[in-house]
Amino acid sequence: MHVTITLFIFAAYLKSKMVQNNVRDRVLIRTSWISTIGNAILSGGKIVVGLMSGSLAVLGDGIDSATDVVISIVMIFTARIMSLPPSKQYVYGYEKAEGIATKVLSMVIFYAGIQMLVSSAKSLFLADQKEIPGLMAIYVTLFSIAGKLLLACYQYRQGKRVDSSLLIANAKNMRNDVIISVGVLLGLFFTLILKLPILDAVTGLIISLFIIKSAIGIFVESNVVLMDGVQDTTVYNKIFEAVNKVPDICNPHRVRSHQVGNRYMIALDIEVDGNLTLNEAHSKAEEVEESIRESVEDVYDIIVHVEPKGTHSSEEKFGIDEAMMRKNQAGE
Repeated sequence: MHVTITLFIFAAYLKSKMVQNNVRDRVLIRTSWISTIGNAILSGGKIVVGLMSGSLAVLGDGIDSATDVVISIVMIFTARIMSLPPSKQYVYGYEKAEGIATKVLSMVIFYAGIQMLVSSAKSLFLADQKEIPGLMAIYVTLFSIAGKLLLACYQYRQGKRVDSSLLIANAKNMRNDVIISVGVLLGLFFTLILKLPILDAVTGLIISLFIIKSAIGIFVESNVVLMDGVQDTTVYNKIFEAVNKVPDICNPHRVRSHQVGNRYMIALDIEVDGNLTLNEAHSKAEEVEESIRESVEDVYDIIVHVEPKGTHSSEEKFGIDEAMMRKNQAGE
């Protein structure tokens, strides 16, 4: 009876996780499509108005928005890859495709920042004579700021909702686009009202540095997941606390965790009385697993290795124990 109830609970847990993953994939795809359509409208409007008004700043802003359309398409493609079931080659599934796409996104943002930096520097130091743009350039820039702000807030909220680094990274990229458009607006104001076009180049230079900094931050953050690390190291505190709640368990060690998509893959060793039967030792391992699942959200899988008490070697190549955790926290 106990085994039947346990299997029923575990099956219900797996079903709930499958439903959560399906919802996450649908949110990612739907949000990406909204981003694609919104950016396409904004990009087309700015490119057309930029050509008609003679504003190179608005035209460049439109081209930058066009890269967002490409990014959104990549996000849709990535979401479909992530939804694929595990295969013999990728037994953990395809959710790490999100980390790869996030890194690619950081490079696209970095490239856009470098391009803007170069253009602004050329405009600043060469001091070429510029054509005075029309008022339509200001109107389309104001519309772009409002549209991008709405898209950025929507993407960030949805990214936090489903814990998607890709959506959050793209939201940051759109936030950068808002800043770019504000810079373009200031440049247009200086050009039309104050007759100081050189300030347009200075503004563009400052904005480009901000974009480059943002790209580097996204790149560094994506390294953690791709290198089998965790963004939030307090997960280890939760693991040790969960293990210590289980009676007759001692010396949790060689604890390892990495992220598969937005979920944790956890492995650890524990020690129990060496006189326990195999069934009793297995039951203790299940108790540890259940305790960890109750303490840590978004668990992909847990592997618990059981050892007889007192047989653990202090020298381990991988993982951490409670002493190492306390030492690392003291060092911080």
